[in-house]
Amino acid sequence: MFKRQLIAELDKWRQNKLRKPLVIRGARQVGKTTLVNQFAAQYEQYIYLNLELSEDKEPFENFTSIENLISALFFLKNKRLAKKSTTLIFIDEIQEVPKALNTLRYFYESAPDISVIAAGSMLETLFDKNISFPIGRVEYKVIRPVSFPEFLSAISETAALEQLTQVPIAAFAQTKLLSLFHTYALIGGMPEIVQHYSTNKDLVALGPIYDSLISGYMDDVEKYAKSNAQILHIRHCIQSSFAQAGKRIKFEGFGNAVYKSREMGESLRTLEKALLLQLIYPCTTATIPMIPDIKKSPRLQILDSGLLNYFVGIQKEIIGTNDLNSIYQGILIEHLIGQEILAFQYNALSALQFWVREKKESTAEVDYLFQYDGLIIPIEVKSGKEGTLKSLHSFMDIAPHDMAIRFYAGALNITDAITQKGKQYKILNLPYYLGSQLEKYIAWFIETKKPDPKS
Repeated sequence: MFKRQLIAELDKWRQNKLRKPLVIRGARQVGKTTLVNQFAAQYEQYIYLNLELSEDKEPFENFTSIENLISALFFLKNKRLAKKSTTLIFIDEIQEVPKALNTLRYFYESAPDISVIAAGSMLETLFDKNISFPIGRVEYKVIRPVSFPEFLSAISETAALEQLTQVPIAAFAQTKLLSLFHTYALIGGMPEIVQHYSTNKDLVALGPIYDSLISGYMDDVEKYAKSNAQILHIRHCIQSSFAQAGKRIKFEGFGNAVYKSREMGESLRTLEKALLLQLIYPCTTATIPMIPDIKKSPRLQILDSGLLNYFVGIQKEIIGTNDLNSIYQGILIEHLIGQEILAFQYNALSALQFWVREKKESTAEVDYLFQYDGLIIPIEVKSGKEGTLKSLHSFMDIAPHDMAIRFYAGALNITDAITQKGKQYKILNLPYYLGSQLEKYIAWFIETKKPDPKS
């Protein structure tokens, strides 16, 4: 299996003397267990516990003290207590024993020398229940679908990966990286899909895996739902979310259903807690803090663009296209750029943002906002000339800076732009494949804009 870049974050956590037990969140099938199994190679001892198994579950169900629990776990897995400080304990599927969550606080308070990680594919469903979470005693990280750099690593394109991470990107790398990114855009970032493609390079053979992934999410409905009626609502939301991905939605009649706003809202928010989708509410200002306006219609972001492609049937259109913006009215590439921006935001509260100005006479909308060093940087995902970026101009008229970003099918460059009101600003034009490198390029952009002290 290929390595995930989140391992670098886990290593920082491991070396932190003040670390807390770590809870890894993520949707089903995004690679939580595989990630921790790979990370465990950095320890002398590794205790893996799957609380779906009765023998692993029992010590937590019979918990009386942290000392007895630790002794039982080391005995159960035939590990040496003398090596506690070089041991990683991974509690997988922790949601199967809800009170096991509270034992994490005791690890933090009474056994801080032991590294403890917990995860669960349905962990988020416990957040609404009467479960005692060890607030302030645990840390959280989120794992998401495979990013483009991880995809390059998985298919052994080491030279391409090396060039991708160079700032600024070399001009000679453009054609190959754009071609590889088209393949990534086609198949998406679900680890099982990426692993299968890496091994077999067979796009046709991926169909049954997509089917299995989507069916698995549908089968989980009973675990998410609070009632039989909500089972129907959530199942409808899962099916409809693929066709509505990348679009602004209304809860009332979502997916051409007869269901009411409250029913659809509750179901979509349940799926959001399970990290299967995100409801992105728009911001209406150009200065911090970025506060979403929940009175306005949200835009729907689903877990993975590859699932979107497969479900709506646009995979063949992607093959051979010169510009991903021409596919599916530009929705696919806009959605994928959002997925790439989010891929390296590992904190539990990380979220995408976009901007709107809604007036009776006109509406302006900027695809994404990115906060950097106290500034809100607007991001458009568009082809065409700068003069067509009317919404971007509207945002820049109220922004307290002169920087904007556009992702497109062309090469890296910086161009000058001017709004209808006469404000001059600069646009950093980035090839689509640099979405994962956004933060590095903003820093480079700012540095590039500085006047030369020698001039």
